[in-house]
Amino acid sequence: MVPPLLDAVRARIRDVPDFPKPGIVFKDITPVLADPALFHGVITALAARVATLEVQKVIGIEARGFIFGGALAYTLRRGFIPVRKPAKLPRATHREAYGLEYGQDALEMHIDAFAKGERVLIVDDVLATGGTALATRTLVERAGATVAAFAFLVELGFLKGADKLAPTPLCALIRYD
Repeated sequence: MVPPLLDAVRARIRDVPDFPKPGIVFKDITPVLADPALFHGVITALAARVATLEVQKVIGIEARGFIFGGALAYTLRRGFIPVRKPAKLPRATHREAYGLEYGQDALEMHIDAFAKGERVLIVDDVLATGGTALATRTLVERAGATVAAFAFLVELGFLKGADKLAPTPLCALIRYD
């Protein structure tokens, strides 16, 4: 991503103190999504960084990961797989519980989402503690596929989430330390 666009994206991400609970500073990316030039620039930059990975599918983690994952899958001309909160998918699923920086949750994915050995890209908006991405990797591996890389708009480096995902390659356009 060219520096002026990166600077513009960073300038549009808003801090929302005490959301979703006291002590958390939420990074609100909705102004980036609302700006067509910035949103296009972000998707183009992420696609350029992952284009050589030879993935067959792109996974988007509910909910904002659907936005980035769907756009990336379209741009890369790959299939899109949603990973959802419990009881949102209509067929048999794998389920994985995980910890958040502010609580507990679980994710589900259809058991037949991948063919054995497929390579996938996991996409979400923000990497914080890594729990959501790690749970998604567990779901992918349980289904017999391989995680080629993770891609995020934002990485909160001070929370050390990337450490949980190593040694899998990780791409984040914006990093806060």
